[in-house]
Amino acid sequence: MIGHILATLLPVFLIAGCGAAYGRYRTPDIRSLNTLNMELFVPLLVFAVLADRQAPLAEYAWLATAAMAVVLGSGIVLWPLAKWLKLDSKIFLPPMMFNNAGNMGVPLLVLAFGAEALPAAVVVFIVEMLLHFSVGLYMLNPRTSLWRMLRMPIVLASLAGLTVNISGLPLPGWLLEAMHMLGGVSIPLMLFALGVRLLEIDFSDWRTGILGAVLCPLSGLVIALPLMWLLPLNELQAAVLLVFAALPPAVLNYLVAEQYKLAPQKVASLVLIGNLGSLVVMPLTLAAAFTWVYAPL
Repeated sequence: MIGHILATLLPVFLIAGCGAAYGRYRTPDIRSLNTLNMELFVPLLVFAVLADRQAPLAEYAWLATAAMAVVLGSGIVLWPLAKWLKLDSKIFLPPMMFNNAGNMGVPLLVLAFGAEALPAAVVVFIVEMLLHFSVGLYMLNPRTSLWRMLRMPIVLASLAGLTVNISGLPLPGWLLEAMHMLGGVSIPLMLFALGVRLLEIDFSDWRTGILGAVLCPLSGLVIALPLMWLLPLNELQAAVLLVFAALPPAVLNYLVAEQYKLAPQKVASLVLIGNLGSLVVMPLTLAAAFTWVYAPL
């Protein structure tokens, strides 16, 4: 089991480390790289996975429901604590709710549980993204229009992929293969970009960052653990939910905070120290998943 955990995590941290090393000496325009990834490669991956009729999406309805409960439940659980600690909920709660299901989650889940976990990984990623650009933006600014969310490439790709899958419309194998190949670029690119972002860690607000590094996975697991046994999830879906719940805050929280001018440096501490904390949290979570939920072959 230890060997399997290392085989899962070492590629993740090696690719992120390459991003950090390259960013240290070359300072790439990571925002343009992320824009390319989120507007082209990730939507192609999402469409290809959802449109592939070999992936029966109806089987993932309960997993999507559980992922939604984890995201929203984390905010509900931590809201009284944020009030008690006198933390600004607009700054503190979004990073606790919206986790790194893209940059870290998709690659980690595929490495941990194999290619058969890709549809489940994409499903929880889509749920997190849709909630982030609807509930998350509403939390920051109640006047935010939902039309902005509907124009996102990943949302359009999700709707198109679901339409193709449900309608049974056959797509040429060469087209799906090309989309899978281009979409596959997104997975290592997410990790590389995460490594570059780690160079921006601001330790000036380290106490809040450490608090978030503990509370983000803890609040997710508090919601996920009972759902794993209450909902009709198979072993693979339960394992995916467990890892999803323990993921650190998404880097996107920092970009959104920067756009809305809501203490972006504090959010950066929450996000990036939380991702460093995953060096401890993820091995423990994978050990639990392999021991009690989904034994590796």
